[in-house]
Amino acid sequence: MTDWLRRFHPADDAEARLVCLPHAGGSANYFFPVSRALANRLDVLCVQYPGRQDRRREPCISTIEEMADRVAEELTPWADRPLAFFGHSMGAIVAFEAALRLEAAGITPAVLFLSGRRSPSTFRLETNHLLPDKELVQELRGMQGTDASLLDDQDIVDMILPSLRSDYKAVETYDNRTAGAVSCPIVVCNGDKDPMVTAAEAAAWEKHTTGGFDLRTFRGGHFYLNDHAAALIALIAQKVKTVVPAAA
Repeated sequence: MTDWLRRFHPADDAEARLVCLPHAGGSANYFFPVSRALANRLDVLCVQYPGRQDRRREPCISTIEEMADRVAEELTPWADRPLAFFGHSMGAIVAFEAALRLEAAGITPAVLFLSGRRSPSTFRLETNHLLPDKELVQELRGMQGTDASLLDDQDIVDMILPSLRSDYKAVETYDNRTAGAVSCPIVVCNGDKDPMVTAAEAAAWEKHTTGGFDLRTFRGGHFYLNDHAAALIALIAQKVKTVVPAAA
């Protein structure tokens, strides 16, 4: 494996691979339970961005474009089988942009699952990456995706702040309102109480695919997926099973 990819439960006989891309401030380990649950059906590759955990000494990447460039490059050797993507929040944008790059290189993904992120055509001006440290941590608390007890530990906060701020900068300075469309299906998943994504902003992803569109709404906020993991895993497994024969 490369520094960019974690393969927690190798599935050498799987018909397809699932690439999981975490949210801002997140790491590959967030998707360990997904990898474990799908190990007998899909070969799960979890992306580890630089600047966190075992890559914390590496410089962070502060643009979506560079992240997508690197992810697409790292995935190319793994495209011997159909690639499906699941990206949450920032990971959804990186997944989409990486898919565009792979398609330009002749590699068409099987399906994109894009979670907790509005479409590129629905731009919002945001500047959370410019907040003082204390206020940025409060913003993170409000998303309810990180154990609050961890955010009470100053050593942990000091460790995660650089990558968190860099990720927020990447997301908030990303502006591709004229983004094209992928040719694979897009499945958008969203929480009905997510302050980061309205129903209309989620539905606008339909403009960015010529291969079919499906919108799934769950109860919850930005990290609705923590409460609906089983349903999401079942959805991923069923959809990939449906599209992989055509993709292959």
